[in-house]
Amino acid sequence: MPSRGAHHLGRRWIRRALGLLLLGLLIVHGMTLARIVRLRSANPEMTALMRQRAEEARARGRTPKRVQIWVPYERISPHLVRAVLAGEDPRFFIHHGFDWEQIQEAIRENLQEGEIVRGASTITQQLAKNLFLSTARTPLRKLREAVITVELELLLGKRRILELYLNVIEWGDGIYGAEAAARQYFGISAARLTPEQAAFLAAIIPNPRETYNPARHPQRVERRRRIIQRRMREVRIPARFRVGTASPDAFRLTPSGIGATLTPSPVRRDVCDAELVGEVSAGVV
Repeated sequence: MPSRGAHHLGRRWIRRALGLLLLGLLIVHGMTLARIVRLRSANPEMTALMRQRAEEARARGRTPKRVQIWVPYERISPHLVRAVLAGEDPRFFIHHGFDWEQIQEAIRENLQEGEIVRGASTITQQLAKNLFLSTARTPLRKLREAVITVELELLLGKRRILELYLNVIEWGDGIYGAEAAARQYFGISAARLTPEQAAFLAAIIPNPRETYNPARHPQRVERRRRIIQRRMREVRIPARFRVGTASPDAFRLTPSGIGATLTPSPVRRDVCDAELVGEVSAGVV
């Protein structure tokens, strides 16, 4: 039988290992907190998701690409803001990082189906994952996501969270942010997006590379686009967060012409190059 001294030695090593693990977590969290504070006045050069996508591309023998054009909140169409809220987080302005009603509904639906068919991540939670974490669904990652979500809400505020989110989320293979997406799909700036175009972009956010890839699943994207555009009328945005004005009639579904309006258009380089001097963050990572 193991001696009493061996038991004490084993417990001591376990305590030491746990202490080192806790210390490591505190150090990592402290570094993350410092980066969040910097986000109050500085834009991130790279996100965790961008790094992950670059590593995935290299693993497949491809050259990583990243097209991202940073624009301030004021230069993003109010239609897109409304569409993204309608599709991803309609209660964004009234919760503090977690939408408990949506969480309860997601749990109920997932239990009924016997598998995870629906998530309930808010825009702030998505931003936390995008900026700092991997896409792996592990308990530790979810715990870190929850802590970072609280800190983002406390330190940045709703307007800055929205601005960051709209500039860093993935909108296609190597396409990040609203401005790059607007130019990639429609050949226009994010400020000029129509309600239909905004709803289209919001529709592909959950998985623009696979499930909602418009090139592979146009009918699926169109169904979600129409749902989002109907919901846009119901989204309430506090006055201090509004940019420009939009009549409620702008969110009505037009019976015809949608196909022409939403046909993705290649970026006109002769126009964009002049406009993007000093703005474009694009190339190989």
